[in-house]
Amino acid sequence: MRSPPRTSRRLPRALAIAVPTVALLAAAACGSTDDAAAPPTATEVAPAAVSSQQPGAADKGTVSANRLAVATAGRAAQAALAKCQADGLGYVTVSVVDRFGNVQAMLRGDNAAQHTVEASRAKGYTAAAFGANTSHLAGRAKGDGPTVADLPGTLFLPGGVTVNVGNASIAGIGVGGAPDGNADQACAAAGLAEIAGSVQ
Repeated sequence: MRSPPRTSRRLPRALAIAVPTVALLAAAACGSTDDAAAPPTATEVAPAAVSSQQPGAADKGTVSANRLAVATAGRAAQAALAKCQADGLGYVTVSVVDRFGNVQAMLRGDNAAQHTVEASRAKGYTAAAFGANTSHLAGRAKGDGPTVADLPGTLFLPGGVTVNVGNASIAGIGVGGAPDGNADQACAAAGLAEIAGSVQ
């Protein structure tokens, strides 16, 4: 008569691997008393890599950008359009934009053509982005090969002036629609002159 088969006291191989792994995970979840001695894992950040500097002017994680107040932008646009109207060029559009080309104020003169809307915005953005009047920048757009004139959203024609605080460009005033770009430039300059005393 055969004796009954002996039951192995060994755990199956899958359990032998799984049980210690579960135990390790449980210990990690509950916390270990040897945390101080354990080296950081690949997903942990060593304390030395984290700045302990208190957030200050140089380390807030964000930056602030100066913009014209809406009332100031409106005054600039009105003064620029008034200059063009006085010169018999009331069919222009004036755009005041921030450093990134976002329109803050726009006035479209009587009978101003549709293309003057985008032209004035693009001139204002070009002046603001490059920190110079477009009448001075126009020369950079000339050449046989690719030039800065190929940059999307820019227009290197006279009619855009930059608004600066110190050495930083914070806005642009663009005028489009006059038969001569220099007339556009004069109107934009009148808009800047109107707010020059209040932008600091």
